Amino acid sequence: MKKKVLSVLLAGAMVLSLGACGSSGGDEGNASDNEHKLTLYAWDPAFNIPAMEAAGADYKENVDPDFELEIVEQASSSDVETAITTAASSGNYENLPDIVLFQDHYIQRYVADYPDAWTPLGDIDINWDDFSAEKIDYSTIDGEHYGVPVDNGTVICAYRTDLLAEAGYTIDDLTGCTWDKFMEIGKAVYEKTGKALMCMNSDGNDLVYMMMQAEGVSQFKDGVPYITENETLVTIVEKLVQMAKDGTLLMPNSWADYTDKAIQGDQVAGVMNGNWIIPTIEKVEANSGKWEITTMPTLEGGEGYASNGGSSLYITSNCKNVDLAKDFLAYTFGGSTVTYDNALKDGGVISTYAPAGETAVYQEGVAYFNDQAIYADIVEMGTHVQIVEQNDFHYSARNHIGTAIVKIIDGADTMQALQEAEDQLNFEMGNN
Repeated sequence: MKKKVLSVLLAGAMVLSLGACGSSGGDEGNASDNEHKLTLYAWDPAFNIPAMEAAGADYKENVDPDFELEIVEQASSSDVETAITTAASSGNYENLPDIVLFQDHYIQRYVADYPDAWTPLGDIDINWDDFSAEKIDYSTIDGEHYGVPVDNGTVICAYRTDLLAEAGYTIDDLTGCTWDKFMEIGKAVYEKTGKALMCMNSDGNDLVYMMMQAEGVSQFKDGVPYITENETLVTIVEKLVQMAKDGTLLMPNSWADYTDKAIQGDQVAGVMNGNWIIPTIEKVEANSGKWEITTMPTLEGGEGYASNGGSSLYITSNCKNVDLAKDFLAYTFGGSTVTYDNALKDGGVISTYAPAGETAVYQEGVAYFNDQAIYADIVEMGTHVQIVEQNDFHYSARNHIGTAIVKIIDGADTMQALQEAEDQLNFEMGNN
């Protein structure tokens, strides 16, 4: 997931609007009393805000010509979380907008902690079967739908095909291979080119979660940490440590080093992460046409699928126009290929809505990726991602396990380091 930046900014950020949108009086971003207007929090002017604008324009043009969508830009996703926490702590939701964009991995905790902050979607007119089951699983709580998916976090394995060729391999050799085969190819690529076949920043290690999800396994079991007794996790950690020692896995010290130096600095022959990493890869114009994507390796072989990151839209309890909000979400992100086409073209947001992958926009080849129709491929890949147990302490588990991996690489005993991670996570969760 893109590294979050803590901020204390709330609703005072820049307001973007569609049509004749403007302030309806009171604080910017508050839920609107105007029966044709909705307010919405989002945080990325290069990614999800253009997607929101695409949805607003689609609804205005094709449903309600008087519709206005006021988008209040937040500095980061943390600001949306802070806004919910602040409102809930005071018991006053009046400063919340009608709709918020919220991170998938956090929503279940926030619904559990602040149930009065949200409006269940109830009988909203959406065919949920058209979406990735794994994506919907995040926002379905006690059998009730709360959120409408926006972006697709499906994991891609992107490889420099020219560097693979130098080592005598093609991307087909990496499609559906075992992790042992991947390691074999990785060593050959490193020997020939001096570049790692995979990379991940060492202070926020998402690799374990992604690799485990491809196996259908979680780092939690029945609500508690599942680490030292989890044979799949232990095996994956051992392979990651070996890859780091072999030069197959590059682990820069920070997120900036991961994106700016490892990927954009042309230090790697491969990247495995949520597909939102694509714009980072594409910034190196000299490598256009040299990359292609495929699915993940698995321990026993066969194509692997996982998801990392992503957000959905939620109606707050302060919404004055719940019927309008539901209809807006149902029409746009609930099923409009016009919204999804423009969200992709304007902001690079890839859908988990399966029919979107069938449009001409999604089926078009992407020059940077050797004319591969990567967007259609990613939507299809997302339909195969397995549901694994989620937990409010997802990021804590990631960080503790990531720290253990660094210790093991530096010489610590594997099981001792993982036991420490498990103990710390249990303590943080209040299980001791």
